[in-house]
Amino acid sequence: MSFAYDERIDGKLPDFDRDEVVTAIRAAVPGLSVLHSEEHLRPYECDGLSAYRTVPLCVVLPETIEQVCNVLKFAKARGIPVVARGAGTGLSGGAMPLAKGILLVMAKFNRILDIDPVSCTARVEPGVRNLAISQAVAPHGLYYAPDPSSQIACSIGGNVAENAGGVHCLKYGLTVHNILRVDIVTIDGELVTLGSDALDSPGFDLLALFTGSEGMLGIVVEVTVKLLPKPQSAKVLLASFDDVQKAGAAVADIIGAGIIPGGLEMMDNLAIRAAEDFIKAGYPVDAEAILLCELDGTQSDVDEDMQRVESILRNAGAVDIRIARDETERLKFWAGRKNAFPAVGRISPDYYCMDGTIPRRELPRVLTGIAKLSEEYGLRVANVFHAGDGNMHPLILFDANTPGELDRAEGIGGKILELCVEVGGSITGEHGVGREKINQMCVQFTTEELQLFHAVKAAFDPLGLLNPGKNIPSLHRCAEFGSMHVHHGQLPFPELERF
Repeated sequence: MSFAYDERIDGKLPDFDRDEVVTAIRAAVPGLSVLHSEEHLRPYECDGLSAYRTVPLCVVLPETIEQVCNVLKFAKARGIPVVARGAGTGLSGGAMPLAKGILLVMAKFNRILDIDPVSCTARVEPGVRNLAISQAVAPHGLYYAPDPSSQIACSIGGNVAENAGGVHCLKYGLTVHNILRVDIVTIDGELVTLGSDALDSPGFDLLALFTGSEGMLGIVVEVTVKLLPKPQSAKVLLASFDDVQKAGAAVADIIGAGIIPGGLEMMDNLAIRAAEDFIKAGYPVDAEAILLCELDGTQSDVDEDMQRVESILRNAGAVDIRIARDETERLKFWAGRKNAFPAVGRISPDYYCMDGTIPRRELPRVLTGIAKLSEEYGLRVANVFHAGDGNMHPLILFDANTPGELDRAEGIGGKILELCVEVGGSITGEHGVGREKINQMCVQFTTEELQLFHAVKAAFDPLGLLNPGKNIPSLHRCAEFGSMHVHHGQLPFPELERF
């Protein structure tokens, strides 16, 4: 029994006549681009989690902040839900629309408004691609640090909504650590600034609260990002292991030695073979696991740390260690890792990408647990980790055309997330909760904590019109999910009796 897609949200809404809504919103918001035919709506039915799809009531593509304000005023006046969408690369169903809701697409907000190389900041609109920021500021010797694997396509507004990270977030942090200010529009159509151009601002840290809120509190219309100077030197080391657990233990050894790499990534054999076949990155296809460790900074610091890391890895059981010969090979090593997801897509009809976070010391235990679950459910799992910060991305391979396989993929995915919670981790690191992980929110958080989340949501959006049915489960939903697990003798939830 799956609750990953909850149709009850749509079922509770009044029926809206599409033609009437389209006519009315065009009158209320002059010049607004509105899509409403079946063929124009179909491309927006899902985000990167394509297993769940819904055709929206209509799609609007504003070009100005005034239009965004007026769309939200219109929606509130009529009680129509609004789901915001950026580039649609999200992997948790966070941008999946409602059949009785407006999909607000921010793709036309795609300008870099200002670059200040002195203060090391840039003002950008939410539809600007992540990679485009670094490309634009490269002539100044600067770059934008968060680099999710989808950075060639994902938008900065979506990065803010999900608090995205990437392979270099271990040293340089997530989106929340790399932005100064966000301008948002509330459901009332009011323009509000969170944060400031200064390094700090008075009052509650609403910028941190908003970052990662998945479109439930407001619509991003402008972001001021921090820029960093490009490191003087950057070197990547590739270590091969004949045992996955040894590779996992080596990660904790590196961090325990006081070394903070620019990036520290891990891939198991299935992911290695898929990436090598696709990218030809020079990965050792016979290795059970590899670690990619990038060290950056001044030349002397990088050389010293490289020697220390090599020693740690050999003591941890690495059977081979290679250092990228030049910048071309360094980028090739990273290209293999950043293309692991599409590479796995070439060896399986479908795959289900999970996103959990665990303490680094628990990597070996969790890898063993995933292997057992893979055998139990009869589905292969390719493991890709932001190993340095414990953010894991198991890729569950399945065939949606085979009856029951999607259900099994969902089942093992849920169990992996629950394993993350069991060892002291979290159900998400950067992909967000969306619709995908909403059941496991019931596992990680208590009744009181969920009630607090609902109170925060109500403070920004008392009518619950912004991205309803995502991120925060209802207490009724958790009671239902808990009862299902208790029935199967898996997860008793005594606190749910208080609902």
